[in-house]
Amino acid sequence: MHLLCLTGPPAVGKMTVGRAVCDRTGFRLFHNHMSIEPLLGIYDFGTPSFQRINAMIRREVIAESVVADLPGLVFTFAIDLDRPGDLVQLQELIAPVERAGAPIDVVELLAPQEVRLAREGGADRMDHKRSKRDVEWARSHVVDLESRARFTTDPERDGDRLLPGHRHLRLDNAHGDPALTADRIVTELGLPRL
Repeated sequence: MHLLCLTGPPAVGKMTVGRAVCDRTGFRLFHNHMSIEPLLGIYDFGTPSFQRINAMIRREVIAESVVADLPGLVFTFAIDLDRPGDLVQLQELIAPVERAGAPIDVVELLAPQEVRLAREGGADRMDHKRSKRDVEWARSHVVDLESRARFTTDPERDGDRLLPGHRHLRLDNAHGDPALTADRIVTELGLPRL
């Protein structure tokens, strides 16, 4: 089992690049909206109930991926680097993988906000993220979130790794070619190819 954590701000291409990595490696994809979307019909986003159950689903899926002996899991998420609780939650999520001694890598995707806003309304987002189907709302949500949160590391401020002891790549994904980004990830991390 190999855990590949894909992070970055909203609409940077985490799910799409994650799928392309899975196509090349046989890893499985667990993108962040797989736990978010089912809950939105019951709980409002960000409420305590939503947060608890979302964290529980993610924790169980990642822990079970070790038990199920998957070849690898690509987990996508956005983390507010200015909220220590977000990093603590991420460390709790990866703890079962660490205890199993399995490799964990972090890939941080980067793209300017204007590029990411233009991606809202794309077919992939519309198909897999029901909550993003109101494109104007989705764009304003991105701008609002980024006015209150920091989703991109600053190597001078944060060091060179989000998770100490684990490899961390920072890749520009503004070009919009998920195959190119996935190939770089697989090559630079030495992931097994199908």
